[in-house]
Amino acid sequence: MTDKIEKVLVALGGNALVKAGQRGAVEEQQANLREALAGVVELIRQGQRVLITHGNGPQVGHALLRAEAARGQAYDLPLDCCVAQSQGETGYLIQQCLRNLLHQAGIHHRPVVTLVTQTLVDQADPLMAQPTKPIGPFYTKEQATAMVARGWRMIEDSHRGYRRVVPSPLPLRIVESEVIQRLVEEGAVVIAAGGGGIPVHVTEDGSLTGVEAVVDKDLASSVLAVELGMDLILDLTAVEQVYLHFGTAQAQALDSLTVAEAKRYLAQGHFAPGSMGPKIEAAIRFLERGGRKVIVTEPAKAQEALAGKAGTHVYPDGKKQVR
Repeated sequence: MTDKIEKVLVALGGNALVKAGQRGAVEEQQANLREALAGVVELIRQGQRVLITHGNGPQVGHALLRAEAARGQAYDLPLDCCVAQSQGETGYLIQQCLRNLLHQAGIHHRPVVTLVTQTLVDQADPLMAQPTKPIGPFYTKEQATAMVARGWRMIEDSHRGYRRVVPSPLPLRIVESEVIQRLVEEGAVVIAAGGGGIPVHVTEDGSLTGVEAVVDKDLASSVLAVELGMDLILDLTAVEQVYLHFGTAQAQALDSLTVAEAKRYLAQGHFAPGSMGPKIEAAIRFLERGGRKVIVTEPAKAQEALAGKAGTHVYPDGKKQVR
């Protein structure tokens, strides 16, 4: 880690909270977070300004499941409210866990705060007419037919059943970026843009209103990192490194990448749209707009990656370093 890196956005993937095979119980999430946040504690110890974003796939799915189970007994929850709920719940778990880890490390001067965050999207975005993002639980064919009658778009998902799909428009800006900036500059560790932020759009009279959609967490993190002038994005995900030919006998781990190389590999189809693709797209957007580096690795390797000994490091063109 060089002395020049001063502001770091840590993007926690869904596996940082819920690992494969787990139900996602609060106790499981707390245990996973203690591991995932160890590297964040070290960043704070070094004096870095830290901003945390996180995924919310499992959490918002459970919120939708509860809403369906309570239909007719409790008020319905639109998707934007489910995202807001998951921001509060997950933010609380991260906030409490990090505060406890800082306390145990003897670091008592860095407050940790969660901010419920809205992300501006465009209702005219072509992606709004292409619901492709699966959310929530699996349904039988008969249940799916009933959901379609209610106006939902449903797809058959990986032979496991039917799921609701919603649009995933591009994030334009983070509504609360100014107050997030102030908190970060004051030394607070801010948890924001959870689940990509609550998607909202501006009405004709200038008001904000929620949108039945979800925003990609990595793309929203990139937008926020640019708005706040962050130096580094540390993207903690399910794998130690980015791979070419992932999942095949020809799999090749990448220690480092330039933006040009990332664009070429992305165009060649090496990075799947539902997993590594958005992370690479987000890295490109961040680095082309002034960011200095993106590191992609798994939570257990965070400290090694920050020391340059693990992970995949993505650089602006002409700035690549070889380990």
